[in-house]
Amino acid sequence: MTQAQRRTVEVSGAKISLLEWVPEEPAGPTVLLLHGGGADSAELSWGGVGAALSDEGFRVVAPDHPGFGQSPRASRPLTQEYLVRYVGGLVDELDLDDYVIGGLSLGGGLTLGHLLDRPARARGAVLLGSYGIMPRLRDGVLGGAQHFATYLLLRSGLLAAMTRSYARSPAAMERGLRAIVRNQAGRTPELVRAVIAEAASGDGMSVFTEWQHDQVLWNRLRTDYTSSLPEIQTPTLLVHGDHDTGVPLARARAAAGLLPQAELVPVAGAGHWVQRDRPDVVVPALVDFLRGLG
Repeated sequence: MTQAQRRTVEVSGAKISLLEWVPEEPAGPTVLLLHGGGADSAELSWGGVGAALSDEGFRVVAPDHPGFGQSPRASRPLTQEYLVRYVGGLVDELDLDDYVIGGLSLGGGLTLGHLLDRPARARGAVLLGSYGIMPRLRDGVLGGAQHFATYLLLRSGLLAAMTRSYARSPAAMERGLRAIVRNQAGRTPELVRAVIAEAASGDGMSVFTEWQHDQVLWNRLRTDYTSSLPEIQTPTLLVHGDHDTGVPLARARAAAGLLPQAELVPVAGAGHWVQRDRPDVVVPALVDFLRGLG
């Protein structure tokens, strides 16, 4: 299995630590993978996926976003617009000409932002539990009330305090991970320890709170790309857990229907962290998609 290499580049005024898997005989486009928010990093979301794709001949690059993982905090607060510019700057800094971009959750939203910011640049795109395809944090008859309650908790500082307390407890963290990694085989003690360590180190949790302050308005999310999806001509694969409680599968189906060149792969029994939940389904789907791009 290909081993990851770590290096640092400077992008948009921030030093970015990234992992790179380089196969002996590269074939096909470079794959740029963007991790999610909260206690996440390039290693946590893409360690297994990057190695598996590299074994299939694809060069894979996965950055730690500013303030996450081993990347220091940026000199300015994180907003969606700043992060989309950072992704574009990373593409330029790495001189990526032939590439596929993909992301989980927050990273999926950055993927959509990049596709709209730089039309026709990427050869393909992959969205896993993507942010940016819902108007509020929750659907349903109580969705508006639940969204407003989260807004109040966020603005009061209680949400951050609750998250810090939760992140220090292995038992609480394991219970929380059950909702996003439903497969017990994927929800290992090693994963629980790694997520707790990520939450306790660096600035990931605090910069994610900055991003939430930018995005969570009292009655809606600031970023909802739904109306712009028909503009994206890039072939796009959506891989989505059918038990994703953060972004319901129905939202992914609707997004796939609006994207001109889209394929949706529902993953049975999987939650939001779908590549951690069912790598046996996700990795082959990614490989088939990448090979199908020609």
